[in-house]
Amino acid sequence: MEQGRVTAWVGWVWFAAALLFTVGVFGVIAGLVAVFNPNTVVAATGEGVAIIDVSTWGWVHLVIGVLVALTGLALFGGAAWARLVAIVLIVLNMLVQFVALPSTPWWSITAIILSLVVLWALVVHGGEARGET
Repeated sequence: MEQGRVTAWVGWVWFAAALLFTVGVFGVIAGLVAVFNPNTVVAATGEGVAIIDVSTWGWVHLVIGVLVALTGLALFGGAAWARLVAIVLIVLNMLVQFVALPSTPWWSITAIILSLVVLWALVVHGGEARGET
């Protein structure tokens, strides 16, 4: 492939930006719900029962959600730094979702799968958004 040639695969980068924004917004919503919920969640583990303070994890989801959504918007805008920041944030988001798996299994699994798609699109086809090969 020639240097600077943009292919149809660049659509995956725009799709990744849309998913980043969507996952970020849902993270913000989940974070806000958890922050304003004074309850704790009881989750069964292999070693017994774990009591999780939902509001603490709400702040984590809220901050990461805001950063992921803003990075998604920056990726739409074509910011050169957004690709690398998005890769770092999406991996961090996957780790946070993995930790939250006992309390919100369906959302965590969905978010991890969507994050993997974003990660793949940005790593494999991210350079094409700027015309790199």
